[in-house]
Amino acid sequence: QVKLAESGGGSVQTGGSLRLSCVRSGLPYANLCMGWFRQAPGKEREGVAVIDGEGRSSYAESVKDRFTISQDNAKNTLYLQLNSLKPEDTAMYYCVSDAAACYGGTWYEARFYNYWGQGTQVTVSS
Repeated sequence: QVKLAESGGGSVQTGGSLRLSCVRSGLPYANLCMGWFRQAPGKEREGVAVIDGEGRSSYAESVKDRFTISQDNAKNTLYLQLNSLKPEDTAMYYCVSDAAACYGGTWYEARFYNYWGQGTQVTVSS
């Protein structure tokens, strides 16, 4: 059974930082795409960042230079470091995984990811 378990969300003020974690288990493949999406109320899900099996990462323009995606394969854990947070970063953040979704230039398309976590809420106040 596949499980993606996020943690680390919370409420911070503008300019603050958070680190999200996602522990994965039961995935049926080794080299894989792991990433983060987010969804704010009334908006569509948005790709935030992804990292592939070779450690290459991609980011949404809105979070470049502020967020950093990383992973510890020994711990089966994906991270997202969120710095210089803004109110517009407020959203539910979801951990995602797929065998191939991060390849081919369309990593930001939610429909290509087979596995999703339950989400962790990030709230940034001004």
